[in-house]
Amino acid sequence: MKKRICFLIDSIFSIGGVQRVTAVIAKALAQDDNVTILTFDKPETADTSLYGMDEAPLHFRHFAYPQAGRIENTLCKAWSWFYLKRRLQSQWASTLYGYSSFPPSLRRALTRELQAGHYDVVIGVHAPLAGRLATMKRALKGVKTIGWIHNSFEAIYGKNHLYLGEARQRHYVYQFRRLDKVVLLCQHDVEMYDAYDAAFKPTAIYNPLTLKPGKPSTGQSKRFLSIGRFSYQHKGFDLLIEAFHLFAQKDKEWMLDIVGEGQEEQMLRTLIRRYQLEDRVTIHPFTKHIQSFYSQAQVYVLSSRWEGFGLVLVEAMAHGLPVVSSDLPTSQEIMGDFGLYFKNGDIEGLSQRLYDATQVDWTSKSEEALQIARKFDINNIIAQWKALMD
Repeated sequence: MKKRICFLIDSIFSIGGVQRVTAVIAKALAQDDNVTILTFDKPETADTSLYGMDEAPLHFRHFAYPQAGRIENTLCKAWSWFYLKRRLQSQWASTLYGYSSFPPSLRRALTRELQAGHYDVVIGVHAPLAGRLATMKRALKGVKTIGWIHNSFEAIYGKNHLYLGEARQRHYVYQFRRLDKVVLLCQHDVEMYDAYDAAFKPTAIYNPLTLKPGKPSTGQSKRFLSIGRFSYQHKGFDLLIEAFHLFAQKDKEWMLDIVGEGQEEQMLRTLIRRYQLEDRVTIHPFTKHIQSFYSQAQVYVLSSRWEGFGLVLVEAMAHGLPVVSSDLPTSQEIMGDFGLYFKNGDIEGLSQRLYDATQVDWTSKSEEALQIARKFDINNIIAQWKALMD
């Protein structure tokens, strides 16, 4: 019997790794089950050709929250302020904060939308929506609720985290406990959460290769490639440009292509001009045909300060590219000894690794990359998702 599955996501009709992997998983599940993507995107932004979503029998529903009343807003904000100010740590306080940070009128509206779908499984994509799904669980009787967390443990709970204060860190774990299942993107994060809260029992499922690879690289272009959204500090493109500046003082041939868009773009362009690298570093906008960049590159570089799962690493290896990467636990879990690692945030270390990458036995590295990428075949990943939902 077909399951009725709903992916609850902020946006599906936009460019990003979370959107892409959600679309790929949803498309694969839709071959056997009835799959709906419930999004907060405006209907006029819908483009089902994005990520090839028009290739599968997916259903789309667009949801917009109603306007909360002034008194409701005031009361909810008051408790939320008190919870965060006092840094309350108890389960009951977290539950109340979950309701106050998601005002009743908004929660009821989204609950009714989910109830109307008569779903067997609802998957809250990303930590905030997983937390909100937890507040609706009691009203979604008979529905298996799953949180799918795309940020790494370090990004949320690490010493230099950027997202949450102490109270909200604890709050999210309390809310995750209320869900039937929580999916993380690597085994390292499962172990880190276990050390943080032994009562929380998540599951690790890797992201699959989300695109059909283009032509394998020939390894002749002398081009580094890095891809990602230009969100604040996340992908470390500033570190990469600084490191390439040092590298370029010794090497006069290699180029750097950065593909992405976002709030840091002007800052990155300013760095490129400061170091007079305009003829060697090029920023390209996102494209639906990203395979062409992988095929034309010779080495992939991941300079991220954190990653939930380095999906671009799998994509790069599927095109036969050697990889330079910051020494993130997720990168090391994905690539093992294959990667050329540098200490996270170390500009001089990254510069040295760029040079090292130009000296590798490219053919043998390329063959090893292709072999590793096969582990992330979509069929293996979907089998794990289906087992989780049974």
